[in-house]
Amino acid sequence: MDLWFARAAVIVGSTVMVVIRAPHGERSRRIKVVKSRKGALEKALLTLAWVGFFVPLVWAAKPVMAFADYALRPIPFVAGVSLIALGLWLFHRSHADLGANWSITLEVRDKHQLVTRGVYRPLRHPMYLALILYSVGQALVLPNWVAGPSCLVVFVLLVALRLGPEERMMREEFGQEYDAYVARTKRLVPGVW
Repeated sequence: MDLWFARAAVIVGSTVMVVIRAPHGERSRRIKVVKSRKGALEKALLTLAWVGFFVPLVWAAKPVMAFADYALRPIPFVAGVSLIALGLWLFHRSHADLGANWSITLEVRDKHQLVTRGVYRPLRHPMYLALILYSVGQALVLPNWVAGPSCLVVFVLLVALRLGPEERMMREEFGQEYDAYVARTKRLVPGVW
C-alpha cells in the first residue's frame, strides 16, 4: 500500500481529535479552577503528550524519519483505522459526557460534579481508554518504528502516572460518592480492570 494512505489517516485522525477537544478547552478556560494538582510531573506529562501527538504529524509532513519506515500492509491498516475511529468516538463521548467538568490537567473547577452517566457509567476513565485505542490504531496505521508507536508510548506513560493522583483527587473532592462509584465501575477496561 502507498504511504499516502497512512499519511491521510494520521492527518485526518489528528484533525478530528483537535476538532473534538478545541471547544471543550475553550470552555474550560472560562471556568474558575478551585483546586489544581499541576506540579512538575503533570507539566512534564503534558509536554510529552504534545510531543507524542506531533511526532506522527512530522512524519506525515517531512521524510525526516524515513529511515525507520516499513511496508504498509492492508490488514494492520484497516485494523488501525478501525481503532482510531473507535478511539475518536469514545474521545468525543467522554468530552460530551463530562461537559464543563473536563480539564486537560488535574484540576477541580467551580461547581465541579462527579459524572457517572454515559460512557462514565461503566468506566471511570473512558477518555484514557480512548487515547490508548487511538494510539494503538495509529501505531498500526503508521508504518514507522519511531513515529508509529510515539503516541502509544506517551499515552501509556501518561495513564500509568496519572491514574492514581487523579483518583486520589476525586476521592478527596467527592468522598463517599466517589467510593460508591469506584465500587460499581472499572478503571479502564470494561468488565476487567
